[in-house]
Amino acid sequence: MRILFATGGTGGHINPAIAIAKEFRKNHPQCEILFVGTKRGLEGKLVPREGFDINFIETVGFKRKITLENIVVAYKAFTSMLHTRKILKEFSPDIVIGCGGYTSGPVVMEAALKKIPTLIHEQNAFPGISNKMLSGKVNTVCISFEDTVKYFPKAKKVVYTGNPVRPSMFSYTKEEARQKLGLDSRPLFVSVGGSLGAGRINAEMKKLIKKLPSDIQIMWATGNREYEEIISEIGEIPSNVTISPYIYNMEEVLSAADLVLSRSGAITLTELCACGTPSVLIPSPNVAENHQEINARTLEEKGASVVICERELDENILFDTVIRLIYDTNRLNKMSEKAKQMAKPDATSLIYTECISLLGNKS
Repeated sequence: MRILFATGGTGGHINPAIAIAKEFRKNHPQCEILFVGTKRGLEGKLVPREGFDINFIETVGFKRKITLENIVVAYKAFTSMLHTRKILKEFSPDIVIGCGGYTSGPVVMEAALKKIPTLIHEQNAFPGISNKMLSGKVNTVCISFEDTVKYFPKAKKVVYTGNPVRPSMFSYTKEEARQKLGLDSRPLFVSVGGSLGAGRINAEMKKLIKKLPSDIQIMWATGNREYEEIISEIGEIPSNVTISPYIYNMEEVLSAADLVLSRSGAITLTELCACGTPSVLIPSPNVAENHQEINARTLEEKGASVVICERELDENILFDTVIRLIYDTNRLNKMSEKAKQMAKPDATSLIYTECISLLGNKS
């Protein structure tokens, strides 16, 4: 059995694909797995680190307005199509799975045209252009948010599976996580901005750590890009504040937290729901189709989060929101329950099951 994954760019696309690949490897140790991506995405590091092979094609997205650059893009699209056909012919996959990113579109489309079983997974509440275009061609569309089904009216089959997340995200109770982290009984407020960091969140946190009371424990992950500068600017760090470039034990920290401040990428929200963590979300305005705000509003509508758009931020709104929530135990408990209700701990196995149903006798 041969499985080909087409994905790349960000961890939000790559990590779900890796989770599905591991599920195949667990159940079918002898199966052959190949990833297709681009050299400029994170897949070149993340995929080999997990022990999977990867081939690269060169492709970029079209600009949304008429420009000479699109001539170059069109040429690269043509050459990538030829390369894609070569990969499909040589690897001869039994199924092609697309998880988003530039390579997902051309590879999955070519596979569908060749009548190879195809499945795509959409991580966000509002689907990207590529997945919307593919939805009428592929055999199955898997979605991470239940309401996303309305964006795929031409799909042959849509299945609400959730977004794959590593099992350790479901491993800790709040008490166990706090004990492991050596925390006392004071409320814990956590700010995260991804591996590089979120500039606007960091700017607000510089002000916030000076204003929040000392009876709140604060963990602030700045991201690698701004960490040294922030440490230099702040000088003496308050005793209730811990600042780091990145949080590696995220399952422990999210499980222990009373409230988290973050962007609203699909993986982040999936992890918050898995850990049942109440959140204040500041969606990035610099993403396609404003999908982060749509993601965030989905949690807000369920009562799991409070959303503040960057355009709404001022000197006091974030402080007031955090103070209002972090001492309101009843509301935090309700937000936590709502988040847990949105979690899909079996997301990976549900997607794997859909793949197996497409494989039929070859599974």
